[in-house]
Amino acid sequence: MAVRYADVKVGDELPKYVHAKVTRTDLVKYAGASGDYNPMHHDEGIAKMAGMPSVFAHGMFSMGLLSNVLVNWAGAASVKMFDVQFRAITWPDEPVTCTGKVAGKREEGGQKLVDVELLCETKPGTKTIIGKATLRLQ
Repeated sequence: MAVRYADVKVGDELPKYVHAKVTRTDLVKYAGASGDYNPMHHDEGIAKMAGMPSVFAHGMFSMGLLSNVLVNWAGAASVKMFDVQFRAITWPDEPVTCTGKVAGKREEGGQKLVDVELLCETKPGTKTIIGKATLRLQ
């Protein structure tokens, strides 16, 4: 059963989404799905020549992980707006924890809208993404 507007309160925590460990296979699969074959995400030698310690996750891969918080809570069709800022790199072998919190509720143009603040972290305190979303609920 989908979450209902009447049941949502400002300050409610959305169920978190945890990706236990970013693997190099995740990165290659994401490259294939997205068409983003930048070698910085799969070729260790090129990443090191560019001064990085290793390959690293695509920003949009991490954003995709974060979207699970919204989709698992209210369904993909509810997402009206989803905006993020990339703050830090997600490295292979790191766990990713994605969370959300209801920041506001409003009715606009006959629609029942819920505003959500979002966060993606690797190690505690390492915020890789901060974001916000607006969901349309029943």
